[in-house]
Amino acid sequence: MTKQQIRTSVAGYGDAPSPEAFERMFERDKDSLRDLGIPIVTVDAGGHSDDVGYRIDQDAYALPAVDLTPAEFGVLSLAAQFWQDKTLRTDISRALTKLRAAGAGEVANDAVAGLAPRVRAVGDAYGPLLDAIEALRPVSFTYRAASTGEVRDRTVEPWRIAARRGGWYLLGFDRERRAPRAYRLSRIEGRVRLLGRAGAFVIPDGVDVDALLGARAGQEQVAALAIGPERAEALRARGRSDGDGPGAGPRADGRDVVHVSFTNQHAFADEIAGYGDAVVVLSPAGPAGLRDAVVRRLVAAARLGRAPGAGAQGNGTTSTEEQRG
Repeated sequence: MTKQQIRTSVAGYGDAPSPEAFERMFERDKDSLRDLGIPIVTVDAGGHSDDVGYRIDQDAYALPAVDLTPAEFGVLSLAAQFWQDKTLRTDISRALTKLRAAGAGEVANDAVAGLAPRVRAVGDAYGPLLDAIEALRPVSFTYRAASTGEVRDRTVEPWRIAARRGGWYLLGFDRERRAPRAYRLSRIEGRVRLLGRAGAFVIPDGVDVDALLGARAGQEQVAALAIGPERAEALRARGRSDGDGPGAGPRADGRDVVHVSFTNQHAFADEIAGYGDAVVVLSPAGPAGLRDAVVRRLVAAARLGRAPGAGAQGNGTTSTEEQRG
């Protein structure tokens, strides 16, 4: 179709108040289609005509019929929510658009209602690590240990990348320790470097992802949290307020006591500290407990906004003192 044919036949273009307004709408819509992965081909009318035609390249875009039930498509749409990192969002959006165009159907909302995956962004390390796994090449990177904070270079034969409990992990063989290890991608600092030639190692059969990551997570614990009214709804949804545990019952300050299970104290402390003064940890307390881990993060955050030599001012101070007290 020529541009003029498109203007007269597509609903909405006729409302353009001027040729210039139509041109802006037309270019915007072409860009939107291309962002969705729909190829727009420009066709020369040939002969003595100056008209240019536009069409969608069906061979490059169309899929064969896809036989998915609404519930199956709903599960795929839910799985796509895991991939909201900027490096992958475009490809996932295009994939879902193609499935809908192929007649995959609408999402069965009742099948996925209330389910919202919580996975943090994969970060810059994801792409190089995935390339290394595919090519079977060792990698080296700088890594900050969760338990000690020690920063060291690691040389690893990468086996697999997995998502667990809101974070991304690399599973592989640590050449220095000569043992399988798991590394959280968010603790990799700087650039991941690929080493050696392709096919330098073999990934063993039956890599037990749950065993490797379960050992890192530790035993399940229950945290007692005092949450401000109408705050931290994500924590409330995962917890219970059934009167069990330390500090149960209403508090004089109006906060609600909610008990939330966790296995990875480092990740959970990061999450709680992000709520600032909305959440106070009641337990586990003690030098190695969750409360102390949250306080350390809040103290560090308070120092970031403080001029050298100044007292404790700015956001985070009230929450820090309350956590300590």
